Amino acid sequence: MNYAVVLERFGGEREAVTEMGWHVRLPYFTRIEQEVSLMNQRLFLSGVMEPMRIISKENVALWTSAVLTYRIRDLHTWAIENLEALDLLQGDYDGIVKDILQAQHVNELVSNREAIKEEIFKALKARPINEGGPTLEKKYGVEVVSFVLKETRFGDKLVEATEEKKRRQLIAEAENYAADQEASRIRKLYAAYLDSIQALQENLGRPDGSTDVALFQFLVQQKWATAYEKNQEGQNTIVIQNTQGAPALTLPAPKGSKNPGHR
Repeated sequence: MNYAVVLERFGGEREAVTEMGWHVRLPYFTRIEQEVSLMNQRLFLSGVMEPMRIISKENVALWTSAVLTYRIRDLHTWAIENLEALDLLQGDYDGIVKDILQAQHVNELVSNREAIKEEIFKALKARPINEGGPTLEKKYGVEVVSFVLKETRFGDKLVEATEEKKRRQLIAEAENYAADQEASRIRKLYAAYLDSIQALQENLGRPDGSTDVALFQFLVQQKWATAYEKNQEGQNTIVIQNTQGAPALTLPAPKGSKNPGHR
């Protein structure tokens, strides 16, 4: 049997008719209060097919949708003991599902949907609505057939913010890499500079171990000027070192001069 009816008799008494066959009712004294399907039925989260907004354990907003498939097994419990049974079932169903979803971490809601779906299904079938109270199946005379967590995703604004954060992180990583490369280049250049200075100082050293400071500084300047000049047309760059004092130069006497001491 796919359908059953609930009769309301004169005086407000209701009766569930679930047996197949011919049934007779008195007009004006009885009326069909409701016709109930005994086939599988769907119940959407919050009563809508579209995703709804929930808050994760870290207070992050997500959008999710879910559907419960149930079947009425006890029409007396469903229609006689509960007034507006579908609305009551919707409220209890939403409460159980949201309690479990909003107790999860945001990463679990997105990446571990299969385990969360099974946890919700077991809760809908066997967990009391309240401590010591009836289960969903017992309270409404239904059988929970299946539960599907259809969609769990971030909101559009959060997705945009996440993408922007990833973009900024990539830019920062690229800048840090470039800075590390520049620092490494400078360290290598400085090490090469020290090595060349040491070699130059050794070659300019005097037998007594001292160094001609003015000549040493001049050669150092010439070396770095050559290294950094932008020589596109073949010109030569010469840097004159200021030694804070003119070094004394002794010129040789002209040939045939009788006064060799003249300068």
